[in-house]
Amino acid sequence: MAARRSRTGRRRSRGRFGGLYKLLSILLILAAILAGCVVFFRVDTVLVEGNSRYTDEQVVAASQVERGDNLFTLNKSAMISRILTRLPYVDDMSIHRKLPDTLVIYITESAPLAWVESGGACWLLDHRCKVLETGEESLAGALPQVLGLTPIDPTVGSRLTAEGDGQDKLERLRAFLAAMGEAGMTGSLTGFIDLSSSNELRFGYGADLTVLFPLNGDFAEKTHKLRQVLLAMDEEGIARTGTLDLTYETEEAHLLPERWLPDGYTAQASGSETTPSETTPSETTPSETTPSETTPSETTPAETDPQTQSTPGTSDPITPPAQASIPPQAANSGA
Repeated sequence: MAARRSRTGRRRSRGRFGGLYKLLSILLILAAILAGCVVFFRVDTVLVEGNSRYTDEQVVAASQVERGDNLFTLNKSAMISRILTRLPYVDDMSIHRKLPDTLVIYITESAPLAWVESGGACWLLDHRCKVLETGEESLAGALPQVLGLTPIDPTVGSRLTAEGDGQDKLERLRAFLAAMGEAGMTGSLTGFIDLSSSNELRFGYGADLTVLFPLNGDFAEKTHKLRQVLLAMDEEGIARTGTLDLTYETEEAHLLPERWLPDGYTAQASGSETTPSETTPSETTPSETTPSETTPSETTPAETDPQTQSTPGTSDPITPPAQASIPPQAANSGA
Protein backbone atom coordinates (compact mmCIF):
# COMPACT_ATOMS: atom_id res chain seq x y z
CA MET A 1 0.00 0.00 0.00
CA ALA A 2 2.80 2.37 0.93
CA ALA A 3 4.70 1.45 -2.26
CA ARG A 4 1.61 2.22 -4.34
CA ARG A 5 1.29 5.66 -2.74
CA SER A 6 5.01 6.29 -3.39
CA ARG A 7 4.67 5.46 -7.10
CA THR A 8 1.61 7.71 -7.38
CA GLY A 9 3.53 10.58 -5.75
CA ARG A 10 6.41 10.19 -8.20
CA ARG A 11 4.00 10.26 -11.18
CA ARG A 12 2.37 13.43 -9.84
CA SER A 13 5.78 15.03 -9.39
CA ARG A 14 6.80 14.23 -12.97
CA GLY A 15 3.49 15.59 -14.29
CA ARG A 16 3.91 18.79 -12.28
CA PHE A 17 7.38 19.56 -13.71
CA GLY A 18 6.93 17.99 -17.17
CA GLY A 19 5.41 21.19 -18.65
CA LEU A 20 8.24 23.28 -17.21
CA TYR A 21 10.84 20.96 -18.75
CA LYS A 22 9.18 21.26 -22.17
CA LEU A 23 9.08 25.05 -21.95
CA LEU A 24 12.75 25.23 -20.94
CA SER A 25 13.67 22.93 -23.83
CA ILE A 26 11.83 25.13 -26.35
CA LEU A 27 13.49 28.25 -24.98
CA LEU A 28 16.93 26.63 -25.21
CA ILE A 29 16.31 25.62 -28.83
CA LEU A 30 15.14 29.14 -29.76
CA ALA A 31 18.16 30.66 -28.04
CA ALA A 32 20.45 28.36 -29.99
CA ILE A 33 18.76 29.31 -33.28
CA LEU A 34 18.98 33.03 -32.45
CA ALA A 35 22.64 32.71 -31.52
CA GLY A 36 23.27 30.94 -34.81
CA CYS A 37 21.54 33.72 -36.75
CA VAL A 38 23.58 36.37 -34.99
CA VAL A 39 26.85 34.54 -35.50
CA PHE A 40 26.47 33.14 -39.00
CA PHE A 41 23.98 35.25 -41.09
CA ARG A 42 25.96 38.36 -41.90
CA VAL A 43 25.84 40.67 -44.91
CA ASP A 44 28.37 39.75 -47.55
CA THR A 45 26.56 40.91 -50.73
CA VAL A 46 24.12 43.79 -51.37
CA LEU A 47 22.14 43.65 -54.62
CA VAL A 48 20.30 46.72 -55.97
CA GLU A 49 17.54 46.24 -58.55
CA GLY A 50 15.32 48.69 -60.49
CA ASN A 51 17.74 51.63 -60.30
CA SER A 52 18.76 53.63 -63.35
CA ARG A 53 19.43 57.18 -62.19
CA TYR A 54 21.50 56.14 -59.18
CA THR A 55 24.38 53.66 -59.14
CA ASP A 56 24.43 50.62 -56.89
CA GLU A 57 27.16 52.25 -54.86
CA GLN A 58 25.05 55.38 -54.27
CA VAL A 59 22.09 53.33 -53.06
CA VAL A 60 24.22 51.19 -50.74
CA ALA A 61 25.97 54.27 -49.35
CA ALA A 62 22.62 55.96 -48.65
CA SER A 63 21.36 52.85 -46.85
CA GLN A 64 24.43 52.83 -44.58
CA VAL A 65 24.51 49.04 -44.59
CA GLU A 66 27.99 47.60 -44.30
CA ARG A 67 29.56 44.26 -44.98
CA GLY A 68 29.46 42.14 -41.86
CA ASP A 69 26.22 43.60 -40.52
CA ASN A 70 23.81 40.99 -39.27
CA LEU A 71 20.94 40.28 -41.66
CA PHE A 72 18.41 39.83 -38.88
CA THR A 73 19.29 42.81 -36.73
CA LEU A 74 19.25 45.39 -39.56
CA ASN A 75 16.63 48.11 -39.13
CA LYS A 76 14.97 48.02 -42.55
CA SER A 77 12.64 50.93 -41.79
CA ALA A 78 15.58 53.18 -40.95
CA MET A 79 17.40 52.09 -44.10
CA ILE A 80 14.37 52.89 -46.28
CA SER A 81 13.97 56.29 -44.63
CA ARG A 82 17.63 57.16 -45.25
CA ILE A 83 17.47 56.16 -48.91
CA LEU A 84 14.23 58.07 -49.59
CA THR A 85 15.66 61.18 -47.93
CA ARG A 86 19.09 61.16 -49.56
CA LEU A 87 18.04 59.98 -53.03
CA PRO A 88 14.99 62.08 -53.98
CA TYR A 89 14.38 60.31 -57.30
CA VAL A 90 13.59 57.09 -55.41
CA ASP A 91 9.80 56.88 -55.32
CA ASP A 92 9.32 53.55 -53.55
CA MET A 93 11.46 50.67 -52.38
CA SER A 94 11.62 47.45 -50.40
CA ILE A 95 14.39 45.43 -48.76
CA HIS A 96 14.55 41.63 -48.58
CA ARG A 97 16.95 39.14 -47.02
CA LYS A 98 18.30 36.31 -49.11
CA LEU A 99 19.95 33.77 -46.88
CA PRO A 100 22.64 33.11 -46.00
CA ASP A 101 24.45 36.40 -46.67
CA THR A 102 22.67 38.59 -49.26
CA LEU A 103 20.56 41.73 -48.92
CA VAL A 104 18.40 42.78 -51.91
CA ILE A 105 17.20 46.38 -52.30
CA TYR A 106 14.38 46.89 -54.83
CA ILE A 107 14.07 50.47 -56.16
CA THR A 108 11.25 52.25 -58.03
CA GLU A 109 12.36 55.63 -59.35
CA SER A 110 10.35 58.77 -60.04
CA ALA A 111 10.34 60.82 -63.21
CA PRO A 112 9.88 64.61 -63.30
CA LEU A 113 6.48 65.55 -64.76
CA ALA A 114 6.30 69.30 -64.13
CA TRP A 115 8.16 72.18 -62.54
CA VAL A 116 7.43 75.24 -60.44
CA GLU A 117 9.34 78.48 -60.05
CA SER A 118 10.31 79.75 -56.63
CA GLY A 119 13.02 82.17 -55.57
CA GLY A 120 14.24 82.48 -59.14
CA ALA A 121 14.96 78.75 -59.35
CA CYS A 122 13.32 75.81 -61.10
CA TRP A 123 12.03 72.97 -58.93
CA LEU A 124 11.19 69.66 -60.60
CA LEU A 125 8.13 67.75 -59.35
CA ASP A 126 7.05 64.12 -59.68
CA HIS A 127 3.52 62.68 -59.67
CA ARG A 128 3.27 63.16 -55.90
CA CYS A 129 4.51 66.76 -56.09
CA LYS A 130 7.74 65.65 -54.44
CA VAL A 131 10.64 67.98 -55.23
CA LEU A 132 13.23 65.96 -57.16
CA GLU A 133 15.81 68.54 -58.14
CA THR A 134 16.43 72.27 -58.39
CA GLY A 135 18.46 74.46 -60.72
CA GLU A 136 18.16 76.94 -63.54
CA GLU A 137 15.07 77.03 -65.74
CA SER A 138 16.90 75.11 -68.46
CA LEU A 139 16.76 72.10 -66.13
CA ALA A 140 13.03 71.74 -66.87
CA GLY A 141 13.50 71.21 -70.59
CA ALA A 142 10.08 70.64 -72.20
CA LEU A 143 8.25 69.93 -68.93
CA PRO A 144 5.12 72.01 -68.22
CA GLN A 145 5.33 74.78 -65.62
CA VAL A 146 2.84 74.76 -62.75
CA LEU A 147 1.22 78.20 -62.47
CA GLY A 148 -1.10 79.68 -59.87
CA LEU A 149 0.78 78.44 -56.79
CA THR A 150 3.11 80.17 -54.34
CA PRO A 151 5.46 77.49 -52.94
CA ILE A 152 6.60 77.62 -49.31
CA ASP A 153 10.32 76.91 -48.84
CA PRO A 154 10.61 74.05 -51.37
CA THR A 155 13.17 71.42 -50.36
CA VAL A 156 14.63 68.67 -52.51
CA GLY A 157 13.34 65.31 -51.29
CA SER A 158 10.18 66.72 -49.66
CA ARG A 159 6.68 67.26 -50.95
CA LEU A 160 5.86 70.75 -52.13
CA THR A 161 3.71 72.96 -49.92
CA ALA A 162 1.94 76.16 -50.94
CA GLU A 163 0.38 79.25 -49.40
CA GLY A 164 -3.34 79.80 -48.85
CA ASP A 165 -5.68 77.68 -50.92
CA GLY A 166 -2.65 76.48 -52.84
CA GLN A 167 -2.46 73.42 -50.61
CA ASP A 168 -5.90 72.28 -51.78
CA LYS A 169 -4.86 72.95 -55.37
CA LEU A 170 -1.73 70.87 -54.82
CA GLU A 171 -3.95 67.94 -53.85
CA ARG A 172 -5.88 68.43 -57.10
CA LEU A 173 -2.61 68.63 -59.03
CA ARG A 174 -1.50 65.32 -57.51
CA ALA A 175 -4.81 63.72 -58.50
CA PHE A 176 -4.52 65.15 -62.02
CA LEU A 177 -0.96 63.89 -62.55
CA ALA A 178 -1.93 60.47 -61.18
CA ALA A 179 -4.88 60.21 -63.58
CA MET A 180 -2.80 61.32 -66.58
CA GLY A 181 -0.09 58.86 -65.56
CA GLU A 182 -2.54 55.97 -65.33
CA ALA A 183 -3.72 56.83 -68.85
CA GLY A 184 -0.14 57.07 -70.13
CA MET A 185 -0.70 60.67 -71.25
CA THR A 186 1.78 62.64 -69.15
CA GLY A 187 4.28 62.66 -72.01
CA SER A 188 1.94 64.92 -74.00
CA LEU A 189 1.68 67.58 -71.27
CA THR A 190 3.39 70.71 -72.58
CA GLY A 191 3.91 74.32 -71.66
CA PHE A 192 1.88 74.87 -68.53
CA ILE A 193 -0.51 73.47 -65.93
CA ASP A 194 -2.46 76.50 -64.76
CA LEU A 195 -4.18 76.42 -61.33
CA SER A 196 -4.91 80.13 -61.04
CA SER A 197 -8.67 79.65 -61.58
CA SER A 198 -10.90 78.67 -58.69
CA ASN A 199 -12.92 76.21 -60.79
CA GLU A 200 -10.78 75.17 -63.77
CA LEU A 201 -7.49 73.39 -64.39
CA ARG A 202 -5.94 74.45 -67.71
CA PHE A 203 -3.05 72.68 -69.34
CA GLY A 204 -1.16 72.49 -72.60
CA TYR A 205 -1.49 69.26 -74.53
CA GLY A 206 0.67 68.58 -77.56
CA ALA A 207 1.95 71.41 -79.71
CA ASP A 208 -1.08 73.68 -80.13
CA LEU A 209 -3.91 72.62 -77.82
CA THR A 210 -5.08 73.90 -74.44
CA VAL A 211 -7.43 71.64 -72.46
CA LEU A 212 -9.78 72.74 -69.67
CA PHE A 213 -10.79 70.35 -66.87
CA PRO A 214 -13.07 71.20 -63.93
CA LEU A 215 -10.74 71.71 -60.98
CA ASN A 216 -12.81 69.59 -58.60
CA GLY A 217 -13.95 67.01 -61.12
CA ASP A 218 -13.13 63.33 -61.45
CA PHE A 219 -9.80 63.48 -63.28
CA ALA A 220 -9.86 59.79 -64.17
CA GLU A 221 -13.22 60.25 -65.89
CA LYS A 222 -12.13 63.48 -67.61
CA THR A 223 -8.87 61.92 -68.80
CA HIS A 224 -10.80 59.05 -70.34
CA LYS A 225 -13.13 61.54 -72.02
CA LEU A 226 -10.16 63.52 -73.32
CA ARG A 227 -8.76 60.41 -74.97
CA GLN A 228 -12.13 59.69 -76.63
CA VAL A 229 -12.45 63.26 -77.87
CA LEU A 230 -8.94 63.28 -79.33
CA LEU A 231 -9.66 60.07 -81.22
CA ALA A 232 -12.93 61.55 -82.50
CA MET A 233 -11.12 64.70 -83.64
CA ASP A 234 -8.54 62.65 -85.50
CA GLU A 235 -11.20 60.54 -87.23
CA GLU A 236 -13.16 63.64 -88.24
CA GLY A 237 -10.05 65.44 -89.43
CA ILE A 238 -10.32 68.21 -86.83
CA ALA A 239 -7.02 69.83 -85.94
CA ARG A 240 -5.68 69.58 -82.43
CA THR A 241 -5.47 73.33 -82.10
CA GLY A 242 -7.33 75.91 -80.03
CA THR A 243 -9.03 75.39 -76.68
CA LEU A 244 -10.77 72.11 -75.83
CA ASP A 245 -13.27 72.73 -73.03
CA LEU A 246 -14.23 69.64 -71.01
CA THR A 247 -15.74 71.52 -68.07
CA TYR A 248 -19.36 70.99 -69.17
CA GLU A 249 -21.46 68.57 -67.14
CA THR A 250 -22.91 67.17 -70.35
CA GLU A 251 -21.07 64.63 -72.47
CA GLU A 252 -20.16 67.25 -75.05
CA ALA A 253 -16.71 68.78 -75.47
CA HIS A 254 -16.45 72.28 -76.94
CA LEU A 255 -13.55 73.23 -79.20
CA LEU A 256 -12.76 76.93 -79.72
CA PRO A 257 -10.38 78.03 -82.48
CA GLU A 258 -8.52 80.51 -80.27
CA ARG A 259 -6.04 78.92 -77.92
CA TRP A 260 -6.17 80.06 -74.29
CA LEU A 261 -2.71 80.87 -72.95
CA PRO A 262 -1.62 82.34 -69.60
CA ASP A 263 -0.83 86.06 -69.64
CA GLY A 264 2.67 86.69 -70.93
CA TYR A 265 3.19 83.03 -71.75
CA THR A 266 5.50 82.14 -74.64
CA ALA A 267 4.33 78.94 -76.27
CA GLN A 268 6.90 76.49 -77.57
CA ALA A 269 5.99 73.93 -80.18
CA SER A 270 8.35 71.35 -81.62
CA GLY A 271 11.32 73.24 -80.17
CA SER A 272 10.48 76.58 -81.85
CA GLU A 273 9.08 79.64 -80.11
CA THR A 274 5.99 81.52 -81.20
CA THR A 275 5.26 85.11 -80.41
CA PRO A 276 4.38 85.87 -76.78
CA SER A 277 0.67 85.86 -76.06
CA GLU A 278 -0.85 88.20 -73.52
CA THR A 279 -4.44 88.04 -74.76
CA THR A 280 -7.41 85.98 -73.72
CA PRO A 281 -9.29 83.93 -76.34
CA SER A 282 -11.89 86.70 -76.77
CA GLU A 283 -9.16 89.19 -77.65
CA THR A 284 -7.52 87.08 -80.33
CA THR A 285 -8.64 87.59 -83.91
CA PRO A 286 -8.90 84.74 -86.44
CA SER A 287 -6.18 86.40 -88.53
CA GLU A 288 -3.64 85.43 -85.86
CA THR A 289 -3.96 81.77 -86.76
CA THR A 290 -3.94 81.99 -90.57
CA PRO A 291 -2.00 79.31 -92.46
CA SER A 292 0.62 81.84 -93.53
CA GLU A 293 1.77 82.21 -89.92
CA THR A 294 1.93 78.56 -88.98
CA THR A 295 5.11 77.04 -87.59
CA PRO A 296 6.93 74.20 -89.41
CA SER A 297 5.10 71.70 -87.17
CA GLU A 298 1.75 72.80 -88.63
CA THR A 299 2.07 71.16 -92.04
CA THR A 300 -0.57 70.95 -94.74
CA PRO A 301 -2.68 67.76 -95.04
CA ALA A 302 -0.57 66.63 -97.99
CA GLU A 303 2.58 66.82 -95.88
CA THR A 304 1.22 65.06 -92.82
CA ASP A 305 1.91 61.42 -92.18
CA PRO A 306 -1.52 59.76 -91.58
CA GLN A 307 -0.10 57.94 -88.58
CA THR A 308 0.63 61.20 -86.78
CA GLN A 309 -3.04 62.20 -86.87
CA SER A 310 -3.98 59.42 -84.45
CA THR A 311 -1.16 60.01 -82.00
CA PRO A 312 -2.06 61.97 -78.81
CA GLY A 313 -0.02 65.10 -78.36
CA THR A 314 0.64 65.86 -82.08
CA SER A 315 -0.68 68.85 -83.96
CA ASP A 316 -3.41 68.19 -86.50
CA PRO A 317 -3.05 70.55 -89.49
CA ILE A 318 -6.74 70.83 -90.39
CA THR A 319 -8.28 74.21 -89.47
CA PRO A 320 -11.06 73.78 -86.86
CA PRO A 321 -14.55 75.28 -87.27
CA ALA A 322 -15.45 78.46 -85.38
CA GLN A 323 -16.80 76.26 -82.58
CA ALA A 324 -17.35 72.53 -82.49
CA SER A 325 -19.26 70.39 -80.02
CA ILE A 326 -17.66 66.97 -79.98
CA PRO A 327 -19.44 64.16 -78.12
CA PRO A 328 -16.94 61.54 -76.88
CA GLN A 329 -19.10 58.84 -78.46
CA ALA A 330 -18.26 60.26 -81.86
CA ALA A 331 -15.15 58.10 -81.87
CA ASN A 332 -17.44 55.08 -82.18
CA SER A 333 -20.52 56.49 -83.88
CA GLY A 334 -18.74 58.42 -86.59
CA ALA A 335 -20.55 61.62 -85.57
